[in-house]
Amino acid sequence: MPMRAMASYLRALHTHSGPGLAPLPLKACSEALGLDGLALLLAREGSTPELVQSFGERTGALEDLQFTQGHGPSRDAAADGALLLMPDLGDATGFAAVRWPGLPYAVEELGVAAVFAFPLRIGVIALGALTGHRTTPGPLGTDQLAGAFALADTLSQVVITLSARPLPSSGLLLDETCLHFAEVHQATGMLAAQLKIPCAQALIRLRAYAYSHNRRLLSCARDVIQYRLDLDDKGA
Repeated sequence: MPMRAMASYLRALHTHSGPGLAPLPLKACSEALGLDGLALLLAREGSTPELVQSFGERTGALEDLQFTQGHGPSRDAAADGALLLMPDLGDATGFAAVRWPGLPYAVEELGVAAVFAFPLRIGVIALGALTGHRTTPGPLGTDQLAGAFALADTLSQVVITLSARPLPSSGLLLDETCLHFAEVHQATGMLAAQLKIPCAQALIRLRAYAYSHNRRLLSCARDVIQYRLDLDDKGA
């Protein structure tokens, strides 16, 4: 069960002194839940959810795609506290196709057939989301679903506890060094300065370029940072 792996993690937490969360046993939890990958996203109040830890070869690409399109199960679960269980993204009449037009097909292109997003919350406080996926369609079993709920609840307790600690490292759950998309934020800042536009507009321009060119957002960000990609009015 995933909680066995989490129990060992919780016992070791007090020895962790680095920034952010200590590495979570997401591989063991994913395998116990019958998933091919897991993503942990955290969000400050009112901010965009950030991918901080993950397991699975398709997980990064799945979260990159949602970041690029600006919507998806991870974002909704983190922002709205919505439980989103989509056992078959190939169903053209399903919930996902209606809620996020264009996203299910793109997710299937990654080889992902099912997505399950669990909100991380303490009461009315939204903390983030735990999103799992499978490469084959089908619902989670009763035991798997119960395990996922228990894991999400435990992670919520861990996050809120670490966030409240008065130690210098404990408040850095969203430190830039821990963020999967840190380079996207760096590239956004560079574009904002170069183009003399607000950061929000710079991020939209970067996302639009990635979407229109069918590229990963993180790859485009790295090209901007390395001056290989010019997104001014002539170069975009």
